Amino acid sequence: MLNRVVRYLRCPHCVAPLAMNERVLACPNNHTFDVAKQGYVNLLSGAVKLSADTREMVDARAEFLGAGHYAPIAEALAGLARKTVDASVPGCVVDIGGGTGYYHARVMDEFPETEGILLDISKFAARRAARAHERIGAVVADAWQDLPLHNDSASLVLNTFAPRNGPELQRILHPQGVLLVVTPRPDHLQELIESLGLMRVDERKDERLADQLAPYFSVAVSDRLTTTMSLDHRALGLLVGMGPNAWHRDAEDLAARIGRLPERCDVTLSVTLTAYRPLA
Repeated sequence: MLNRVVRYLRCPHCVAPLAMNERVLACPNNHTFDVAKQGYVNLLSGAVKLSADTREMVDARAEFLGAGHYAPIAEALAGLARKTVDASVPGCVVDIGGGTGYYHARVMDEFPETEGILLDISKFAARRAARAHERIGAVVADAWQDLPLHNDSASLVLNTFAPRNGPELQRILHPQGVLLVVTPRPDHLQELIESLGLMRVDERKDERLADQLAPYFSVAVSDRLTTTMSLDHRALGLLVGMGPNAWHRDAEDLAARIGRLPERCDVTLSVTLTAYRPLA
């Protein structure tokens, strides 16, 4: 798939265009990047700011998402894309911090003539994303660095529970394109915060997001999604193990806490989905 999307990619060292020759991406200045046997390419340009998700975290995410627990988010994201994106705008669909490609693949089904590029800092995520959809190319990259994409190369940018680098998001997005951001609300997973010792969502998260992106984007549409998931003990463990809480929870303590809960728990899923337009 990378051979179909390489025209959107630029060298992370010198920003020259990249071209693909067999299983190698190269720029005119002889910077080369081997395509892994799993189908992704690593375009990291230096030390990274955040820790990458581990194999265990990515496996947990793939199983949890594959069970459909977050399917309402994927459907709402696809619906918002249908409502806000002009299919005539040139460019690809870029997913920043896209993980396994679960949300990206669902959105790609709405745009059958469009190609996609998923960026994630984790090589384990990129391995799965490379086979998430036939029109998605997977790239290892850091959302906080300069993104290895040409200016105005995206007609749509997805950002679901991922870092938001305002200047770079604006740079890669076509002037008539759309940025779709999904963030958790304060009541997201509220039933588990005390019982499992999870991190709380900042009450001012939406306000902070607006301030963060205000110099680069304006809000076009903002929707809220709230529903209830029924999760068994296995799903609860996967839910904690797939996200940032995994870095802060002891496995034995988590297992003991989950064991004290009912066999099935009703858990709130609550997110904000916002569509942004780039400022001139």
